[in-house]
Amino acid sequence: MKILVINGPNLNMLGIREPDHYGKETYDDLVAKIRAYCEKKGVEVELFQSNHEGALVDEIQGAYGRVEGIVINPGAYTHTSIAILDAVKAVGIPTVEVHISKVEEREDFRQISYVRLACVKTITGQGTNGYLEAIDFLTEGK
Repeated sequence: MKILVINGPNLNMLGIREPDHYGKETYDDLVAKIRAYCEKKGVEVELFQSNHEGALVDEIQGAYGRVEGIVINPGAYTHTSIAILDAVKAVGIPTVEVHISKVEEREDFRQISYVRLACVKTITGQGTNGYLEAIDFLTEGK
């Protein structure tokens, strides 16, 4: 199985940006963690991060016919991007939405997730281990 992990704006600043919400792991730590986990599970993985909405849409569209699952943390675009929602709908690839923090316990605007409408599962508040849980869900259905 091949999975694409997509990270949106400011995820490249992990470990620096609001460590009380997002922890002290860096983005490089996250990438290494995901790669090691997937290697152990025999899952092929691609990782992509961008601070630009159009680049995220392009990456989702480019996944069509190339991967069997997507893990996405759209960052702030979670709450604003109908374009990302439409891209996930268009490709029809099972997609799991991940958020490092427990967004449901944060500001009111973080309660809105457009992309969630096209996802098979949402994982919040598990730190970076939420990505591993999403990979398990896509590969094992749990």
